[in-house]
Amino acid sequence: MDSLIAIVAAILYALSIGMIVPGLAHQTGIRTKTVFISALLALFFHAWILHDLIHTEGVTGQNLSILNVASVISFIISLVMSIAMLKTRLWFLLPVVYSFSALNILASAFLPGTMVMHFENNPGLLIHISLALFSYATLTIGALYALQLAWLDYKLKTKKAMAINPNLPPLMKIERQLFRIILIGTGLLTLTLVSGFIFLEDMFAQGKAHKAILSMVAWVVYSVLLWGHYQKGWRGRKVTWYAMAGACLLTLAYFGSRFVSEIILS
Repeated sequence: MDSLIAIVAAILYALSIGMIVPGLAHQTGIRTKTVFISALLALFFHAWILHDLIHTEGVTGQNLSILNVASVISFIISLVMSIAMLKTRLWFLLPVVYSFSALNILASAFLPGTMVMHFENNPGLLIHISLALFSYATLTIGALYALQLAWLDYKLKTKKAMAINPNLPPLMKIERQLFRIILIGTGLLTLTLVSGFIFLEDMFAQGKAHKAILSMVAWVVYSVLLWGHYQKGWRGRKVTWYAMAGACLLTLAYFGSRFVSEIILS
């Protein structure tokens, strides 16, 4: 049953992509409501299978394997971007976002792993992990925005007239949204680190210290980026590099060791 639900969700994500890409390629109109309905159905099935995979039948606790966590993050990103679709032209980013969601949901369904946690006995851990997931998802969206900003800037500088494409957003609007997203994500990352110090007794224990250290380094990177933009007027390529560096550091912090232990060594 789970496999069938995963396939249905992936097909619906693929349908959404199929309705977006031709409009981008041929600079024609994209039917926002049709794409939104398809994405909403995909998200419904995505949430359904996530519930089944995390709350495994016959197992007490929550299964937060690396693939399940990746699928949760891709769900959050897809949900936020789909809602934003109604007000902002995100057509360049949505095919990437939906592709990752489809791949993640299929991987979590067909390559099951197990890492059981017990949030019912430790609400502080639930708060910390929830903040971590939302901060990572938000800052990943920021990295996607930074890539879109760099791509639009390149197209304009090379005079390829992409500005006339009705499906692409204005450059300055993307930049404003980018820094708003990074500001929110950095705030969530700050709360994640603070909650870690409060609720986790073994935050710097052997085998876990790298997560805290890399997360703190990422926090410094994002803080410097925000300071540079608001105090020094940083824009363009430097902003993209900082946003991508922060996202890479968080990815290593959240998934690095677990990828090795759960995927490579399993």
